[in-house]
Amino acid sequence: MTAASALLGGTQPTTDLVEQAMRTALDKAGLDRADRVLLFLTRHFIHGAAAAVRAAARLGGTLEVAGCTAYGVLSETGWLLDQPGVAALVIGQAGAPGAGSDLRLSFSGHGTLPWTWQSGGPRVGLLDGDATVWSHGRVAVDACAEIDLPGMHARFARSSGLRLLARELAVEASAGYELRRVAGLSATESLRRCLPAGMRDAPPLHRLVALRDPQLPALAILASHADGSLTLSEPLAAGEQIAWAVRQPLSAERDMRETFTAAVDSAKEPDFALMFSCLGRGPLFYGDEDRDLAIFRERLPGVPLAGAYGTGQIAPAAGSNRLFQNSVITVLCEATDV
Repeated sequence: MTAASALLGGTQPTTDLVEQAMRTALDKAGLDRADRVLLFLTRHFIHGAAAAVRAAARLGGTLEVAGCTAYGVLSETGWLLDQPGVAALVIGQAGAPGAGSDLRLSFSGHGTLPWTWQSGGPRVGLLDGDATVWSHGRVAVDACAEIDLPGMHARFARSSGLRLLARELAVEASAGYELRRVAGLSATESLRRCLPAGMRDAPPLHRLVALRDPQLPALAILASHADGSLTLSEPLAAGEQIAWAVRQPLSAERDMRETFTAAVDSAKEPDFALMFSCLGRGPLFYGDEDRDLAIFRERLPGVPLAGAYGTGQIAPAAGSNRLFQNSVITVLCEATDV
């Protein structure tokens, strides 16, 4: 199996940019045509996505083109957020249709994870509100696109980047999305007492979450109120246990290194990889650099990579498929016939 990627930015979201990226990837792979293409475009391409997908299919010589638009795109060579950009990954000598697959890539332009995707086999991918998505060489009219990669085995690494602030605490009172009392204190006071001293006067709510379970999506804190209650992104019930956690660059980088290293097979490098990151986790979080991407390049130099930055990351957890935020999902793919 052969794979290669290309990352290209320009001043305009044109099909020429897509064609240049495709030619570069095909040349790097030594291919005249591809069996499959994974194509990721910045949001500048939303209204011209259909033409871009056709161009990729034509240059790749295949209708098996899948991907989405997103806030930004990336490859093993870098990332693009603030200009029209294309990340293309071409795959040659891939498994034949009907061959076994444990990898279903899924892309959505909805605000939440589609209900039918929550059960069934494991999925991994990206969600970005109002995104244009495509599979099998066609833009999906229902904003849901999915594709299997036959003959491929996948290993997943999910980095939430969270630092736990305290042990689990019992929820004493709540009303819908309003969390009122935790372990004998108002929700706000419970959170404040768990924070480092430098955060207590002005808690950075956008970086703080409540956790039911480290393996499940975190509950974002949407607002605090004068009565000491907090509005969360999901309802909690009295009697549940939660832990407060914070997102910080150093803890996120450490978590990425640990989870990614655990997923890498030291005996065999993957043939290619995919990375689906959050807009709030990449260069905007780390200060004009993507330390998560740097860890990938440090650990797997030369492995072709393509991916994008969106608002939600799709991955299996606790027996079903879930939608995460502020996370990085890395998929390491290798052919099963070797």
